[in-house]
Amino acid sequence: MKQQRAIAIVAGRLVTPGGIREGSIRLVDGRIADFADARDGDEIVDAGGRLVAPGLVDLGVFAVDKPAFRFGGITRAALMPDQNPPLDYAARVNFIAKSGKPDLWVHPLAAATVGLAGRELAEIALMRDAGARAIATGRHWIADSGVMLRLLQYAAMLDLVVISHAEDGGLGGGAAATAGEIATRLGLPSAPAEAEALAAARDIALAELAGARLHLRQVTTRGALDLVRSAKARGVAVTAGVTPAHFMLSDLATMDFRTFARLSPPLRCEDDRQAVREAIADGTIDVIASGHDPHGPEDKRLPFADAAPGMAGAETLLPMTLTLVRDGVVDLPRAFDLMAGAPARMLGVEAGRLEPGTEADIVLIDPDRPWVIDCRKMAATAGNTPFDRQPAQGRATAVWKGGVRLS
Repeated sequence: MKQQRAIAIVAGRLVTPGGIREGSIRLVDGRIADFADARDGDEIVDAGGRLVAPGLVDLGVFAVDKPAFRFGGITRAALMPDQNPPLDYAARVNFIAKSGKPDLWVHPLAAATVGLAGRELAEIALMRDAGARAIATGRHWIADSGVMLRLLQYAAMLDLVVISHAEDGGLGGGAAATAGEIATRLGLPSAPAEAEALAAARDIALAELAGARLHLRQVTTRGALDLVRSAKARGVAVTAGVTPAHFMLSDLATMDFRTFARLSPPLRCEDDRQAVREAIADGTIDVIASGHDPHGPEDKRLPFADAAPGMAGAETLLPMTLTLVRDGVVDLPRAFDLMAGAPARMLGVEAGRLEPGTEADIVLIDPDRPWVIDCRKMAATAGNTPFDRQPAQGRATAVWKGGVRLS
């Protein structure tokens, strides 16, 4: 599926790395040609003053869910290795790398260890050659520091980023909540917030030793964010991510035992939620991703501690991040760098920004369009969103992948 005719999107508000500019953008042969008015023979799309932004690059999804991605304006998704079987073999990585094309590009993340067991390094170089764009430890932390150091050294040689789950398994294993007043009142198995800081401290120290690039996929506590901030200040190649749940919700959202709020890492206290918002504002957090992990009723209609952690996040990534713009935490260019530009740079793909020569992955957005999130009507394979019945503002109204309109 290739672009057959040049397209000019006119009368739009273009979200570029340099700021918002009013005008037009032309898409030719699957790439952004220039910021210019329509030419003879172009197909003309009137943006009507809406936002014209890069397609979102969702870093770290657990399922390929095209309807949900299209609804949310996501044109590329980096798939976590936690599949069945895990992405620890080159042939599996190669199959996944081709699976979404042409209307979605899936960038597989290579499993760091065989079977994601945390003991023996997988054949990472072969998986890179097969299409893996980064290495990930999966849903769990690698407890063996020797294995983690070797992984980081190997990744540094291959110039691949290591995406780590920052949660000390010795403290956090089996926990369903963050230790504190809410967990105590509800009688939930819990782990101290320090489980994240301990894991982050170890991984940052080893990355600094190895000279490797480290991305902590979700950093959700004040203590861990302070560690990331300090490491960046001394030049360590560490980046941090978060999902909307951890800057929108605190552990108060678990008070009714609603398992849609059963997440990994678990929701934190209000002080940590505010710390996440501060870290987004000051640049400590580099990426906002959906954490898309759809689970049906067989996994969620269980006692809170027994329910599978995870949320269907692809459809709510955009509107929840736009709340940060309305609240004055970030501006629009920064919001789209968090959702598209920074993930694209991390994966080494020519996307995530509106610049001539990059892939024509474009989303047209009505930032003021109101709607209500409804788990019963979601495009995802399951509707396990912690934002169920919450009013939202901002919707993708059209999506182009490589210059071809998808919706």
